[in-house]
Amino acid sequence: MRNMKYYCIGIKGSGMATLACLLHDLGEEVSGYDDVSEWKFTQEGLDQRNIPIYSDPSFIPSLDTIVTCSKAFSEDHPEIERMRNLGLTIKAYNEIIGDLTNRFETISVCGTHGKTTTSSLVSHVLDSVYGCNYFIGDGTGHADSNNQYFVIESDEFNRHFLAYHPTYSIITNIELEHTECYRDIQDIINTFEQFANQTKKGLIVCGDNENIRKIHFDKEVIFYGFREDNDVIAKNVILTKEGSSFDVYKKDSFYGHFDIPLFGSHMVLNTLACIIICDKLGIGKDKIHSLLLNFKNAKRRFAEEVIGDIVIIDDYAHHPTEIKVTLDAARQKYPDKELVALFKPNTYSRTAAFSQEFADCLNVADKVYLTEIECNRENPLDYPNVSSKIIFDHLKNGEMISEEEVNKLLQHKNAVICMMSCASIAHIKENYKTLLNKINR
Repeated sequence: MRNMKYYCIGIKGSGMATLACLLHDLGEEVSGYDDVSEWKFTQEGLDQRNIPIYSDPSFIPSLDTIVTCSKAFSEDHPEIERMRNLGLTIKAYNEIIGDLTNRFETISVCGTHGKTTTSSLVSHVLDSVYGCNYFIGDGTGHADSNNQYFVIESDEFNRHFLAYHPTYSIITNIELEHTECYRDIQDIINTFEQFANQTKKGLIVCGDNENIRKIHFDKEVIFYGFREDNDVIAKNVILTKEGSSFDVYKKDSFYGHFDIPLFGSHMVLNTLACIIICDKLGIGKDKIHSLLLNFKNAKRRFAEEVIGDIVIIDDYAHHPTEIKVTLDAARQKYPDKELVALFKPNTYSRTAAFSQEFADCLNVADKVYLTEIECNRENPLDYPNVSSKIIFDHLKNGEMISEEEVNKLLQHKNAVICMMSCASIAHIKENYKTLLNKINR
């Protein structure tokens, strides 16, 4: 079969970077464009594959090249306009992923939170036992046309995942999010229901989540969680500085004991979903347990670095629930350290919708630093009264910070600094690390 050619605009975005890696692994010819010329963590896989990345209009494509674009890029972006004027086919990136889901036995992982970690857990176990393709939202992707299974993190943003028709689906939770493209929580529930019912075989869903319970499923469903009304239940949960442990019951029948090097009760739920699908696909509990013990979490998911008596945690958390569980996990692992939160809000619509909720969860920390909002897909003129101030005004011990003011963090000793955002906080982190390393020489 003739190899296809793809030009990925917005290739350093986490989803587009992953897609580019998958297409390359499947033998396609891939190149890409991004406005950002500086290095981003999402391009690690692109660099490993020597995929060309342009940040100027110098790429001259052949006429059979398929162009796909990140939704972060507007339709009138100059590079998209240039491709359109050349007469090239432009195809939505989620449609290309949808085509891939039909080529393999696909396990789709969706939900407002926990998608990346749960996808990483499932792909870690399946790849170790059978070999599998995977699409993880941290920019990690791999594919082999000979593999049977394909694990895909499936994003509900702009209803992207409705282009997918997986074999099995996991739904971790449903909450209000992406208020720029959903009317309300019922609109979100309806969209998840549509997605769930285009799953081919069955679903594994968190029964502790009330919004999931509102879905009318027309496929086999396994409910999991901590509540007794679930089909698979985590009991006897122990959260320590070393990690988490729990017992799994299928209704009243004991299934097995599991230990994980992860922190927070939300990680127990993510792992429970992984255990269920891997058990369903024929992997024994002892094998699952042993593989979970050496699991390493995805990029920018509770990623830790230690410099002297300071622990820096870099996390993708950008929704109040995600911030809460990240700070709770930091408390679990480092109960004797000062807990400091640094948060960069992303998107004006999300900040407006959750200003009080952001403040409430950030106030769990001993000290909070807040940056101004960073957003590349919304026009600030459309949100004239929205800034980080609407969060800041509700903080108990808050302070604004910028990249030029990182030295403010040096006042903290024996502390865990949680840097959280879905926008890039690399400059703040690297500048802070440079200052710490000078002090600790």
